[in-house]
Amino acid sequence: MSSPVAERTWVPLTPKERRVLGVLVEKAKTTPEYYPLTLAATVTGCNQKSNRDPVTNYDADDVEDILQDLRHKKAVVLVEGSGRAVRWKHTLYEWLKVSKVELAVIAELLLRGPQTEGDLRTRASRMEPFADLPALQAVLESLASRDLVVYLSPEGVKRGVVVTHGLYPPAELEKVRQAFANTAAASDDTEERVVRVASTRSEPSPPAWVAETAALRGQIETLRASLEALAAEVRDLKTSLGA
Repeated sequence: MSSPVAERTWVPLTPKERRVLGVLVEKAKTTPEYYPLTLAATVTGCNQKSNRDPVTNYDADDVEDILQDLRHKKAVVLVEGSGRAVRWKHTLYEWLKVSKVELAVIAELLLRGPQTEGDLRTRASRMEPFADLPALQAVLESLASRDLVVYLSPEGVKRGVVVTHGLYPPAELEKVRQAFANTAAASDDTEERVVRVASTRSEPSPPAWVAETAALRGQIETLRASLEALAAEVRDLKTSLGA
C-alpha cells in the first residue's frame, strides 16, 4: 500500500534534476575518492555517453542552476573541498529515507529511465551487489510501497517486467505509462501477426533440394523430347534417301 503523500520527504523532479542527482549518487558509489563532486566533474558526469539515457549536453551554467534548485529542495548540499574548491554532495539517504541498495536502484533508474528487472539488476550491481533477481525484486517491492518505484508492466506479468522510478511529476509519469503501453501493444500486435501467419501453413515448407530435383526432371524431359524429335527427323531423311 502506498504511503500517504503527507508522509513524503521528497518532491517530484525535472529530467535535469534527476540526471544531476543520479550522477552524484553514481560517483559517490563508484569513485568515492573524487566525491563530493566539483561543478566541472558534475557536468562531465551528466554528459558522459555510457550508462546514460538520453545522452545530454549540459553546460556549466545549466548544471549550476540545477544544483541550486536541488539545494533549495534540500536534495543536495554545498561543501568546501581542499583548496576551498566548491563541491556538491547529495542528501538522498535522508531525503528519500532509503538504504544503500535502494539508492543504487533509484540512481540507475534516474540515469536510464524505464528498464527491465534483469537489466536493472545488471546495471545497479556496479554500485551495490545483488545476489540474484529475487534480491532485486524484494528491493523493488519495498520501494514501490513508498511510491519510489513504479511498475509499468501489467500485474501478473512474470518475465521482462519493466519498472521506473516514481520521481516524475504526475503529468510526465502519465506520459511514460502511455508510451510504455503503446510500445507493448505494438509488440503484442506484431507477435500476433507472426503467430497468425505461421498458423496458416498446413505443413512446413519443403527443403530446397525438392524444388531443385523437380527442375532437373523438367529439363530432362525437355531434352528427351528434343532427342526424340531429332531421331524422327533422321529416320525421315533416311527414308527420303532410299536408305
